[in-house]
Amino acid sequence: MLLDWAVSPLHEDLVVHLEAVSVRRGGNDLLAELSWSVELDERWVVLGPNGAGKTTLLQLVSAQLHPTTGTAYVLGEQLGAVDVFELRPRIGLSTAELAGRIPAEERVLDVVVSASYAVVGRWRERYDGADLDRAHALLRQLGVGALARRTFGTLSEGERKRVQVARALMTDPELMLLDEPAAGLDLGGREDLLARLTELAADPDAPALVLVTHHVEEIPPGFTHALLLRDGRVVAAGLLADVLTADNLSATFGMALRLEQAEGRWFARAAPAAR
Repeated sequence: MLLDWAVSPLHEDLVVHLEAVSVRRGGNDLLAELSWSVELDERWVVLGPNGAGKTTLLQLVSAQLHPTTGTAYVLGEQLGAVDVFELRPRIGLSTAELAGRIPAEERVLDVVVSASYAVVGRWRERYDGADLDRAHALLRQLGVGALARRTFGTLSEGERKRVQVARALMTDPELMLLDEPAAGLDLGGREDLLARLTELAADPDAPALVLVTHHVEEIPPGFTHALLLRDGRVVAAGLLADVLTADNLSATFGMALRLEQAEGRWFARAAPAAR
């Protein structure tokens, strides 16, 4: 029987629209009654401690899982009423789980170009000259163009992160999801990557961006909105300047924190104990 894949006209102008979404596993709510929307020109950071539901949220929005209850729309399509294999190539994705599935012997150029088929590890699929040219151009844009013929397993962690971002951009996605892109990088590698993400955030032709992190220091300048999560629930969501406060951050991480901002960057530390 053919299925009639439906597009909701109410949500086709939103990149992400979640309505009272919950994800339950083993009787536990990984996400609980979460409502959230992302528009095309927005750049979101999702902040929260371990176990807050950040990874589950990214899996949901990348069409890797469906909500237990509630309704989720991604790129105008309702999860559960769309062919996810057609939807996923429209979403750029960079996660540690995806990186772990990339064969160590895979050429860097193939790591990037194979995103065209939403596969990991090149096999028998064919790519034309335009695909290869785009992959080379993205690698140059991310500062790793000279590594195109190297194998993925020989790269440093910083180089791997930049290759993953190039892969996420390969299909010219409408939505780009970055799960802790600066995790495991040294100071130089982190600052280089954040500078490149800042350029991406400033590009009016870039896709909607959602970046997950534990650390406010890893928020690139130019990001516009923030979603703060704790125990699968929303602590605060909205414009970055309104949401990212010491009180909200303290509630999110369960301890008293001080928050400072300088030159478009944010810094947090524990508040001194009262005497």
